[in-house]
Amino acid sequence: MQNIFLNNLLPNVFMQRTDIVSDIWKSELTLEKGKTYLVEAGSGTGKSSLCSFIYGYRSDYQGNLFFDSDDVRSFDVNKWTDIRRKHIALLWQELRLFPELTAMENVEIKNTLTGFQKRKKIDEWFEMLGVGDKRDTLIGQMSFGQQQRVALIRALCQPFDFILVDEPVSHLDDDNGMLMGKILLDEVKRQGAGVIATSIGKRLDIAYDNVLRL
Repeated sequence: MQNIFLNNLLPNVFMQRTDIVSDIWKSELTLEKGKTYLVEAGSGTGKSSLCSFIYGYRSDYQGNLFFDSDDVRSFDVNKWTDIRRKHIALLWQELRLFPELTAMENVEIKNTLTGFQKRKKIDEWFEMLGVGDKRDTLIGQMSFGQQQRVALIRALCQPFDFILVDEPVSHLDDDNGMLMGKILLDEVKRQGAGVIATSIGKRLDIAYDNVLRL
């Protein structure tokens, strides 16, 4: 996948609004593989909805969304499964980790499916992010900031053309936020992928090719 193209996209809940001023909603926008994008948004403007639309988790929108030249509304379940395993990774704002499993078990669920990362690399990321001593700790017993770091590791355990990171550093201090940015960019560069990051204030500290206002 080389491009994500948004053509007059608008969430259904905003259909009656006439005051929308956005670089994304009701616009034509092409997101290119290999580039980094920051989506700056106020609360309630639809940033998590945007991520869900691109990930195929929701389709309650007007307009069109294309991956290269393919309209995603034509995709069946098998097609979406393939896209989520090979082409688009997502770090959810609410993380969606399993609280009854350990940090490492949450990561291994993804990596067992894809077989993409070596255990040595996963262990290295745990240590770099300061959660090396939390591998066998239940997610439900970890702070939200610690969980964010585990969720990033899980998101990187697959091939992707684009990675969506929805408010990835909202609960992190600056040092850990910078470490997350470095780890993310190293893997993104290795895969030649694109980044779409969202923020309602505290942003992931990386260089962006384009900053978009939602």
